[in-house]
Amino acid sequence: MSSYSIKDLEHLSGIKAHTLRIWEQRYGLLKPKRTETNIREYSDNELRLILNVSLLNKSGYKISQIADMTQTDIERAVSELLNENSNRDTLIDALILSMNELNESRFDKTFSNAILHLGFEKAMLQVIFPFFRRIGIMWQVGTITPAQEHFISNLIRQKMIVAIDGIVTQVGGIQTKAILYLPENELHEIPLLFLYHALKHRGYTVIYLGQSVPLNDLLSLCEYYRPELLFSVFSAEPNYDHLDEYVNILRSKLPNIQCCLSGYQITKSNIDSKDNITVFKELIEIIRFLDHRTSQN
Repeated sequence: MSSYSIKDLEHLSGIKAHTLRIWEQRYGLLKPKRTETNIREYSDNELRLILNVSLLNKSGYKISQIADMTQTDIERAVSELLNENSNRDTLIDALILSMNELNESRFDKTFSNAILHLGFEKAMLQVIFPFFRRIGIMWQVGTITPAQEHFISNLIRQKMIVAIDGIVTQVGGIQTKAILYLPENELHEIPLLFLYHALKHRGYTVIYLGQSVPLNDLLSLCEYYRPELLFSVFSAEPNYDHLDEYVNILRSKLPNIQCCLSGYQITKSNIDSKDNITVFKELIEIIRFLDHRTSQN
């Protein structure tokens, strides 16, 4: 059993601590224990309850109505809500709940609902990546464990690979060759998988190299394969101190390849689009770039 502070509940549920205190005092929704210094401590069960309550409240249920519901009624209402609701915030909250409970069935239902209502690309851009940004905040304040993050990340990765495998290769498509890779020691693969799906969906010929590719190996492969496009996402590596040097090598060694770079390290840097380097601050910019290229063919 874990214990959570009221600030933890605020970060996980999106409900302000002041509001949680009111719900506790007025409706008896929560019954926290108190430390010797009178600090509230909440259990796993209370966290799950408040996540469910948050989902219902944000979807139009009045808190007085929820307070009169049994635990079974609340769970049933949440299940029905997830089956029919395509609201972005509701889907993100449902993913938070799935992660907290390590509940694969709830995750499957939520992810499928997002794809059904939004399509794969919009679901990723409007639900999954904003969800990962929420996870980033939770990491900073210590309200999730590595096990929870790995659980949900691996489920999303599996779904993405299935979606990529399900794309039928188009005969006589664009024929533009692209290489996708992550630099050495970079392991954050989900944004790159998203680009893999986007390129394959548009008929590009893609070589997917995946995680932690040594720079010399990349340069050798590019010399042999001669792609028109190169895509990479710099989330953690190369870090800010070495990024300029790394990008300058791509600029000088691959002058005839358009290198499309994005990710957190790029976003916080001063690197601009120049010569064969094209910088994208957001993944949606790459989608627009690809759509523009597709319309020209």
